[in-house]
Amino acid sequence: MILWFTLIQVAVAVAAGLLGVILGLAGRRPSDLTVGAMALVEVLLIVQIVVAIIAPFAGNPPSGSLLEFWVYLVSAALLPPAGVAWALVERSRWSTVIMGVAALAVAVMVWRMQVIWTVQLA
Repeated sequence: MILWFTLIQVAVAVAAGLLGVILGLAGRRPSDLTVGAMALVEVLLIVQIVVAIIAPFAGNPPSGSLLEFWVYLVSAALLPPAGVAWALVERSRWSTVIMGVAALAVAVMVWRMQVIWTVQLA
């Protein structure tokens, strides 16, 4: 995968995560800003799914385990909608914190996917 895109994804997910956690701990309920941040994380994950499907045909196959890569990618793609759905149903400050934690988990998964795609570390 392209390193700069991965770094942008990680930065957006970390920013969305910190925003969600800070606003949740400050007592704020889910706002358009926190839901929008999670939507941006999800859009970047959808772009990554498309890139991951196209990249092997362009001569850039992953060097690590494909199963592990796709498990991370599918899990990461499911977390933001699940967090947002719960936040919209519950509408509490704790659901905002959960959205933030989900975004931080996505950041870790995206970085791990980058490692799997480029070089498998033992």
